[in-house]
Amino acid sequence: MRQVAAGAAALGAATALAVLHWGNAPALAAAAPAVAVPAWLWSRSVTRRDRELAELRRVAEAVQQALLRPVPKRLGDLRTEVRYLAADAAAEVGGDLYDVLSTPFGTRLIIGDVSGKGLEAVSGAADVLGAFRELARREPSLAAVAMRLDALVRDRLGGAEGFVTALLVGLPKGDRPAEIVHCGHPPPLLLRDGRAACVEPVLQFPPLGLLELAGGWCAGEPLPLRPGDRLLLYTDGVSEARDGEGMCYPLARRVEELARGQEGHCPGRLLTALERDLRRHTGGRPADDAALLLVQLEAVPPVRPHADLAVRRAG
Repeated sequence: MRQVAAGAAALGAATALAVLHWGNAPALAAAAPAVAVPAWLWSRSVTRRDRELAELRRVAEAVQQALLRPVPKRLGDLRTEVRYLAADAAAEVGGDLYDVLSTPFGTRLIIGDVSGKGLEAVSGAADVLGAFRELARREPSLAAVAMRLDALVRDRLGGAEGFVTALLVGLPKGDRPAEIVHCGHPPPLLLRDGRAACVEPVLQFPPLGLLELAGGWCAGEPLPLRPGDRLLLYTDGVSEARDGEGMCYPLARRVEELARGQEGHCPGRLLTALERDLRRHTGGRPADDAALLLVQLEAVPPVRPHADLAVRRAG
């Protein structure tokens, strides 16, 4: 249909010129097919390319949906929720990735973003997630997991343009402190006592695939979490989402406002509100894929000093 319309438009334009310039009508009429035929061929080529791009996007989305599997909603005293917002239909599929795993070393999380777009980015995300799911269960050190992933990205994607920004978080069992490894990714937000604060890294390393810029190594640092805290991890499709005037989404402020009165509620409630707010900000769908991963540490239940006494009396 598009190629017919283009040919008709070209022919109509030539006819209109002939009417306006009647003295040159024979020449213009003769030129009409010369204009219409190339336009028809060009439009046909564009239509075929559009179909091919649409098919590539469908394939990439199918692979991505299989890759980004649902995260467990509860692991011990942790509750987790995730939301993934696909980009506008005109945009290419991105390489956002995330996962939450139960391992012998506690719960481990990753969120990241592969450079580039389309099938290549989705393929890179598949490589990273596959390796993370294996390494996180074998490597005692979270930093060692990151360094092994760096080697994989460097080998598979290669070059200065092939890299993955990532955050790796370890939440050990027992009283050991939580740990985070920053590799060029936006820092998480910590929600505590009604306030949202950015957890700025003390140790900031380059993205995975580029650790050689920092001597080929990285290290974790303590993550000060306590019962009742919520930790929000996200990709730059969230923090860089723009409204009609080009203003970025004010993530920290909006999370703080939306979280008021939701202490103790399931994390899915906050993420649903945040997703709606982000869609409102962007006018429907963001220009880039966006991922949100929320981890909530269950609060310690309050001590009931009379409960034990009541049980003893009943016995």
